[in-house]
Amino acid sequence: MPTATQGYAAQAADAPLAPFHFERRDPGAKDVAIDILYCGVCHSDLHTARGEWDGTLYPCVPGHEIVGRVSAVGSDVTKFKVGDIAGVGCMVDSCGHCPSCNDGEEQYCETTGFVGTYNGPDEVMGGHTFGGYSDHIVVTEDFVLHVGHDEQDLAAVAPLLCAGITTYSPLHHWKVGPGQKVGIVGLGGLGHMGVKIAAAMGAEVYVFSTSPNKRDDAKRLGAKDLIVSKDADQMAAHEGSFDFILNTVAAPHDLDALLVQLKRDGTMCLVGVPAEPHPAPSVGNLVFRRRALAGSLIGGIKETQEMLDFCKEHGLTSDIEMIRMEQIDEAYDRMVKGDVKYRFVIDMATLKAAA
Repeated sequence: MPTATQGYAAQAADAPLAPFHFERRDPGAKDVAIDILYCGVCHSDLHTARGEWDGTLYPCVPGHEIVGRVSAVGSDVTKFKVGDIAGVGCMVDSCGHCPSCNDGEEQYCETTGFVGTYNGPDEVMGGHTFGGYSDHIVVTEDFVLHVGHDEQDLAAVAPLLCAGITTYSPLHHWKVGPGQKVGIVGLGGLGHMGVKIAAAMGAEVYVFSTSPNKRDDAKRLGAKDLIVSKDADQMAAHEGSFDFILNTVAAPHDLDALLVQLKRDGTMCLVGVPAEPHPAPSVGNLVFRRRALAGSLIGGIKETQEMLDFCKEHGLTSDIEMIRMEQIDEAYDRMVKGDVKYRFVIDMATLKAAA
């Protein structure tokens, strides 16, 4: 029998989120049921709920930065037990047999694409998946993650399931470490985690930002300094000196000004996807220094678990502001204005009162 579930949903692009009741599947043999304690608020939630990306399916229950406590496990589950603290990130399934899935890179599933935690196809219940703005979730064991942080840190762990892995994956893939000079473009929800993780990996980290008033925060987070990207003298002083640049900005901007900051054989990786294309960069800036311009999505499940373990080992969490469930539309409005340091997290204990 499916289980009654309380959530918070957008019924249309122009409708505020509101209480919504639906059904989750009962745990199958390989499923893990999780009572949700905290859910981070991602820009993807806002874009999807408000119909700013094509393909939103309504009603939409967003949320893919989930931390909770295991309440039930199926008969064939071996990795989790009732009472464990567990996480669920951006995906809850994939085809499981294409080259990418076989390599543990389910985020690049080549057959069906990964199944999103929300707004993806629900093969069991029919319709589409509903995310973490809800009281519980049921996910196949292979897409559930162990969370080892202390109980008092769990709310600040939630954004690691998206912002953490989005920045960790490229830093890990391009082998960032001691002796390297690394730039982080933008100091928002993604950028602040990029600074923390790159610094913990041993790199010398600089932040590129248009906002000089973010310098103190950049240093607090682990950067050596902030470079004001609209200051030509500051940019010229660092030209040709970076091994790797992680660009988290999701708005069109001049990529050439950043590409010339790279050494020979340096790479700039984009993780922000703007609604409109970037101006095309000069090929010469790539060719004459053998520089690379790349992109990265999230990480696979194995890498996401490695990221969580790395963050626990180094004492890393996200800088958060906790909100109540009924404050979600206000939080979205503040996110549009950039008025958050650095991620909102919903205390899901407030869901019942919001209903």
